[in-house]
Amino acid sequence: MQDACDFMQESPMLNSEPEHNNAPARRSMLAKIIREQTVGRPTELVDLLRKLGHIATQSSVSRDLRELGVAKMGDRYVLPETAMQPKNDFSALKQFVRARLTAGTSLTVLKTTIGAAQSVAVAIDTAQWPEVVGTLSGDDTIFIATAGAAAQRKLGQRLLALFGR
Repeated sequence: MQDACDFMQESPMLNSEPEHNNAPARRSMLAKIIREQTVGRPTELVDLLRKLGHIATQSSVSRDLRELGVAKMGDRYVLPETAMQPKNDFSALKQFVRARLTAGTSLTVLKTTIGAAQSVAVAIDTAQWPEVVGTLSGDDTIFIATAGAAAQRKLGQRLLALFGR
């Protein structure tokens, strides 16, 4: 009996911890896939990771995407360094911003091209402007909350300087 137990514990086929069953290795591979391929659906990522020997489910991939800061630009996933330039360089994002509107004294609305709102919002959040309380983005619209009218005016000047809108 002891021999059977020893055999089962030593058998690589019965090991419950596969070689690639760890989040850091999976995230590293996920980043490599996103850098090298055009992928737009979580199911595609799950399939690709599994083919490369990593245990992945849609929920684990979703967590990994959040952890990596991956954004969706158009119909594909992009890593943060692809989605935006360094913290205060918005030149690459200028082409995606279409309009700036205000709604009351604490809400600014940015309209973007379809699929670009999240990337622009992440860049604004990452910049940590003191006048911005937070952002909420959809597919082509970003709501930017400010603490009041003065902060909203400062934000408006900053957005005008960056995006010309």
